[in-house]
Amino acid sequence: MDDSLVMLTVLVALLLGLAAGKAWERYKLREGRWIDRRKARESPHYILGLNFLVSNQLDLAIEELTTAAGIDADALEIHLVLGNLFREKGQVTRAIQMHQQLLQRSKLTEAEQAHVLLCLGLDFRRGGFLDRSHEAFAEVLRFDAGNYYALLNLEKLHIEQHQWTEAYAIRERLAALSDPAQRPKHQAILAFLDTQLGLQALDRRDPSAAVSRFESAMQLDPKVLPAYLTLGDLQREDGRPEDALATWEQVITIAPERAYLVFDRIEAITREQGDTERFQALGRRLIAANPQDWRARLALGRHLANDGKPSAALDLLLDSLAHNPHALAIHQVIWQALAALNFDADLVQRYMALTREAVFYLDPHVCMRCRYRSTELLWQCPQCHEWNTFIEERITPADDSEETRA
Repeated sequence: MDDSLVMLTVLVALLLGLAAGKAWERYKLREGRWIDRRKARESPHYILGLNFLVSNQLDLAIEELTTAAGIDADALEIHLVLGNLFREKGQVTRAIQMHQQLLQRSKLTEAEQAHVLLCLGLDFRRGGFLDRSHEAFAEVLRFDAGNYYALLNLEKLHIEQHQWTEAYAIRERLAALSDPAQRPKHQAILAFLDTQLGLQALDRRDPSAAVSRFESAMQLDPKVLPAYLTLGDLQREDGRPEDALATWEQVITIAPERAYLVFDRIEAITREQGDTERFQALGRRLIAANPQDWRARLALGRHLANDGKPSAALDLLLDSLAHNPHALAIHQVIWQALAALNFDADLVQRYMALTREAVFYLDPHVCMRCRYRSTELLWQCPQCHEWNTFIEERITPADDSEETRA
């Protein structure tokens, strides 16, 4: 019986302790009144603030969250969000002050300290205090060595300051922390950083280190085109034109839509070698593979015009013009070819007819009410049926669609 009474006493004491702990966690004595900590989160101001935040109404979100924070000054997450909102509004000094005040709290856990420091680092970065931002992110890593966002922001700081070696080391840490499915993304970024390190080595006049970096970039991400371009340039300077051609032709294989990046390089080497057929074969192969490739037609047409074949060049250039009438370079080479052909009247008329039909050169008429467009001046709009609403509107580059932009 006595044992049962003791056990019952212990159980009651335990329940009372749990209840007291929960009450202490939930309630706080302030100015002689007990404050319910959960009221800040359950208040309509907190909910409204989050709603305004989601709808990107920052001023209203700040107003409501400030009211919610007044209910419980110890609500850490509300003050964190408020500081971040002030930063987004451009009030960086106020954001820094708010986050620094949070750091002065005596009973923050390490996770809470890391989170506040991360926000403070973002404040410093937004304000242009890069050294202090770096220190804040480094301090976050002291509490949490695997903090992804601190590492990511440190990498951005290093990239902005062209500290490629440090950025590379941090990206390797990020890759080690990430899921294997994210590996291609990290490899592409590492390839970019390798390319920048290669260019940095060139600035130091260290071509062997540059070549090593470019080759590493190409292994990490075969689509890192700047590495191919610069490596080919180095091979050409080193007296290895065939290696350079092979490197640049890889660009055409990997990204045929970017083949124009190597046209001038390949043409220059083949002319030096006295091989005019190689570049022509390359151009025709690209045109056959992609009939919409106006750049390949332009490059081949310019090559033929410079090679004394203006008639063949003009056919290619007019085809190129049909695909992209906006490109000034096409018109320049066309006039070069027409001049070589003594401005043959039939050829000039053919050029004029083609440009007259190109949409870029039409002056559309636009309905002032519904914005319906017509290449003719209409008295009645076929869309809104209003009379005398059409005005002439010259197409400007800002009006061009993405599909028709050069």
